[in-house]
Amino acid sequence: MNMRATFLAYLTAAILSYAAVASATGPAEVIQEASTLMLEALAEKRDLFSEDRDALYSAVDDILLPRFDQQYSGGLVMGKYWRRATPEQRQRFITALYRSLLQTYAEGILEYRGDQLEVLPVDGDLSKGKAVVETLVTLETGVVTPVNYRMRLTDGQWKAYDVVIEGISYVSNYRSQYAGEFRAKGIDTVIEELEAKSGDATGEEQ
Repeated sequence: MNMRATFLAYLTAAILSYAAVASATGPAEVIQEASTLMLEALAEKRDLFSEDRDALYSAVDDILLPRFDQQYSGGLVMGKYWRRATPEQRQRFITALYRSLLQTYAEGILEYRGDQLEVLPVDGDLSKGKAVVETLVTLETGVVTPVNYRMRLTDGQWKAYDVVIEGISYVSNYRSQYAGEFRAKGIDTVIEELEAKSGDATGEEQ
């Protein structure tokens, strides 16, 4: 498995962990406790997920959707184009972006092994409603890589909205990518292309 796929595996597992134990007191505890639950799910259904991508996407979606801050993350990715987009365009972009992430992350989760993820204690004042959960991921090569998760408290739950791998932010990276595309192609064309690319990740409207 290459480095990118390994990153996706652990990135997915950590994001999904927010959903698995909503009763945990803080963001770091949510990730740590859920890692065990995720391993149990994979141990039970890994073969099924390997053969049936629809089952895999559905399982990931059921856990991820309520705990991933789509609206906030999508708005950050659109950047200044958020203000230029209509409400319908915003929702279409958010939905298509989420589906694209769902499909990509779901492919990585099949390789997840929990003993290679170390969750570090969270520093800072959680009462402000934002936190960064720092983790260390040990790759198959033995290289230890920092993977951090930016979270915010929304409706009483900690939700993920950004992932930073070796200092590279998913939100910042995608914002730069889509800014160029929005500028060159227009908002509608970019959304249509993203919808076409991600349309098979899930068959239902979110």
